[in-house]
Amino acid sequence: MAEFVNVAVDAMGGDNAPAEIVKGAVEAVNADKRVKVFLVGRQDVVNEQLANYTYDKDQIEVIHAEEVIETAEPPVMAIRKKKDSSIVKCMNLIKEGHCDAMVSAGSTGAVLVGGQVIVGRLKGVERPPLAPLIPTEKGVSLLIDCGANVDARPSHLLQFAKMGSVYMENVMGIKNPKVGIVNIGAEEEKGNALVKETFPLLKNCPEINFVGSVEARDIPAGNVDVVVCEAFVGNVVLKMYEGVGASLIKKVKEGMMSSLRSKIGALLVKPALKTTLKSFNTEEYGGAPLLGLKGLVVKTHGSSKAIEVKNSILQCILFKEQKINDKIREKLILEEQPTEE
Repeated sequence: MAEFVNVAVDAMGGDNAPAEIVKGAVEAVNADKRVKVFLVGRQDVVNEQLANYTYDKDQIEVIHAEEVIETAEPPVMAIRKKKDSSIVKCMNLIKEGHCDAMVSAGSTGAVLVGGQVIVGRLKGVERPPLAPLIPTEKGVSLLIDCGANVDARPSHLLQFAKMGSVYMENVMGIKNPKVGIVNIGAEEEKGNALVKETFPLLKNCPEINFVGSVEARDIPAGNVDVVVCEAFVGNVVLKMYEGVGASLIKKVKEGMMSSLRSKIGALLVKPALKTTLKSFNTEEYGGAPLLGLKGLVVKTHGSSKAIEVKNSILQCILFKEQKINDKIREKLILEEQPTEE
């Protein structure tokens, strides 16, 4: 049998831990025989949840971690002091070479800090960005960065564009992905100082397919495959995206139940509508990878249910098989060592 893709999963992180985390892990191993999950958390609690399911025992292993990093804790202090926490133990499994990746719905701050301090950055990477896939009319786009670097510099955004292009081409299979920078207009002279300084760097970079600025309203249309921005803007875009999506779904359901006629119509369109709405559910695309680290760290929503945990685990398989880190490293080496004429 081929070697497993080993994924450490923070069983104690998130609003629905450990029940939904364990369920998602079981669904992942039952869906794909290439992955082995290391559930990291309080052993008795995790084993109690596992007892509810049937799965290949070779594909799940429980590793005890006594401590849990809570969302409200200062990330740096928590990573430093809670050595026996599920997040720190997951990251040490990557650092020590036992695992290829980790998934956590726990403290975002602790995941970001631990990723850089414990797992470590690839050589040449200035700032690792969080990069979730977001649904669009044409499929999905990569939003990079959505929460890791709120004071990014132009050189950081250039690297985000390169890393995002590697991810979309090799994980999502989009050849020569279109790259756009979030702006308040299509014209090159528009934007704040960061956007104005970054635009020419992207425009003159031969390694990416830069198509110019993208306004927020054009993102759902899928006009670009890689949406580049610093983390403050990216997080606002992501949260607005999720909020509007949830509100629209709620209003559609209310409208369909408002009268007898609409209820009859709802029965007729239900199968097609269900498929359409599923494609706009962010849970279907897994978590946000923290790109540019020596191993893959995936951050899922704190409210993650089993489906998002499952898909986050499964996305780790492609990441390893496509050797994304090697390709990111190659891109950045090209950047640092331009060919001499």
